[in-house]
Amino acid sequence: MKGIFNFKSAIIAVFVFSVLGASAQSKLDKKVLMTIGDQKVTVKEFTDVYEKNNMKGDVIEKKTVDEYLDLFVNFRMKVMEAYEMKLDTNAKFKRELEGYRKQLAKPYFTNDEISEELVEEAYQRKLKDIRASHILITCDKHALPADTLKAYNKAMDIRKRALKGEDFAELADMYSQDPSARGQKATDKTPARPGNHGDLGYFSVFDMVYPFENGAYNTKEGEISMPVRSDFGYHIIKVKSITDAMGVINAAHIFLQLSPDASEEEVSNMKTKADNIYNELVAQQGKNWNAEVGRYSDDRGSAARNGALSPFTVSRIVPEFVEALKQLQPGEFSKPVRTNYGYHIIKFIGCSKVGSFEKEKQAIAERVEKDMRSKKSEQVVLQQIKKDYGFKANDKNVVAFMATIDSTILTGSFVPSAEADMKELLFSIGKSDVTVGDFVEYIKAKQNPQKYVTAQTYGYQLFEAFQSQRVLDYADEHLEERYPEFKSLVKEYNDGILLFDLMSKEVWNKAVSDTLGLQDYFARNASKYMWNDRVKACVITVDRPESLPKVKKKLADGVPFDSLRSELARDTIRYVRVRIGFYQKGDNQFVDETPWKVGVMKEIPSTVDHSTVIVNIIEVRSPEPKTLREAKGVVTSDYQLELEEKWMEALHKKYPVVIDEKVLGKVRDLYQ
Repeated sequence: MKGIFNFKSAIIAVFVFSVLGASAQSKLDKKVLMTIGDQKVTVKEFTDVYEKNNMKGDVIEKKTVDEYLDLFVNFRMKVMEAYEMKLDTNAKFKRELEGYRKQLAKPYFTNDEISEELVEEAYQRKLKDIRASHILITCDKHALPADTLKAYNKAMDIRKRALKGEDFAELADMYSQDPSARGQKATDKTPARPGNHGDLGYFSVFDMVYPFENGAYNTKEGEISMPVRSDFGYHIIKVKSITDAMGVINAAHIFLQLSPDASEEEVSNMKTKADNIYNELVAQQGKNWNAEVGRYSDDRGSAARNGALSPFTVSRIVPEFVEALKQLQPGEFSKPVRTNYGYHIIKFIGCSKVGSFEKEKQAIAERVEKDMRSKKSEQVVLQQIKKDYGFKANDKNVVAFMATIDSTILTGSFVPSAEADMKELLFSIGKSDVTVGDFVEYIKAKQNPQKYVTAQTYGYQLFEAFQSQRVLDYADEHLEERYPEFKSLVKEYNDGILLFDLMSKEVWNKAVSDTLGLQDYFARNASKYMWNDRVKACVITVDRPESLPKVKKKLADGVPFDSLRSELARDTIRYVRVRIGFYQKGDNQFVDETPWKVGVMKEIPSTVDHSTVIVNIIEVRSPEPKTLREAKGVVTSDYQLELEEKWMEALHKKYPVVIDEKVLGKVRDLYQ
């Protein structure tokens, strides 16, 4: 339920009286404690609320039964009035309540145990950096079984060849359907790009799709995985190295640029230049690093920062760069390193290692929730819901309908075949039957133009999403019925939002907008809003000792206090602050230390630094009434209280309260 307890919900919580799902049972529970208007309130309704707010967790102030009874009655009256005013029919109220309900429902659609396992797994992986290569054989997620088997067998054949000793990079060049494996020649519009021969460089948790990440982290260093299925197809993964994670890295470099299609002579010349720069740095013990960067580096952006790059992680930079960094200690620099971009002399500044599990846990949990691995938890919940509500599939009808789907579904213009029976049952969940017609409406709403898949493949893809959504929706619709504690929590928020809206309408906003009413209240209660003894004073703070004589001379020359600030600025007398205002006792310690007589000036040196405060008493005032403008904040608050008191008097007349004193006495006895 993260993120929903904003300022407004915090206010709502002040008024909300939530219901416990399992309070102590007693014979009194079903007895009527009171009636409010035409509503009966049982003992259990009251005691559940009382126990929640006075006997569980941190209690701000434990109240007696009688004190709490008054709060409870007032609360129920306000909620009844909100319903009477039909505030629950307001579109804004419905949207807000639905937003809260969605957040409150989230825990019921995740498996805590699996979520915790995923967070722990992600943390352990975060502690390691992996460098791996892969060969991809593409296969659509919803490909037909024959096509899936064909792709798998092809991947297995390639893996066997790699295990027998064939070069993995060469196999990637020949067979991988990942476009990055092979380079591209320069064109009029794009420069040449060298291929990576399947080498994906370094990565850590969350850098790759979850199935690929699993395959890599479950393969030992130097070994080749079995084919790993992802939404892209089958991957054969070769893990080159597994090392301790560097975390967030700070580094600098001197960069000598080379074109990807540079000649051997150009490469040789650039290597010689890089070696010479490196030798100069060694001879100087790196002391002239900044000068060497400014003189030689082709990366002008980082050169302006002495070669420093923006902080990065291992997945954000080429693997050769990372390999060099992993061999360095902070402050050391590398020999020239060749990459596809040229030569780098790399200086390791430092890195922020992965923190403890407790420190990283919250951030990882948020990433897990947004990542595709969270589907693992959702799938467990989905299966449990199907079991709880007696899900039944009619596979025969599903297959029959899928056979009628034609290519219009691939163009986003699906029209069901005349052969399809819209009333045929596809599956049932609880008391809900889902038909072909329901699925057809879903297709029309969700379909998008597709490439590289068959009509049936795309149909099954949509059906999988449709089925999951209908199952989850059914469970969501019955949450209140199945989980009393959830029903109570939603009711709590329902009443809380209604109360907030009602109070805004009847009290808070009215007090702010009712200008005439506010003025009338102030006129009737003006004596409550008085100034105490005050002085008007000029408080001058001089931060630098050398400015003090100049300020004192200005005062001696009779410069008016109102003009002092501009006079000081004109003569460039700096580090001086001037404030003129009214002060009561306690408003300013320096004014308090100064005798309150007109014309008195007191110089007060600081006991902490070299500053001095000069206080000048301009005027002394006896107690006097405040204006409405001066007291408006307090007056508005008091006017709100008066409005609420009068409003509550009217509500008590509208909704008479009758309490069964005999039953109340027994309730008191419960909490003696």
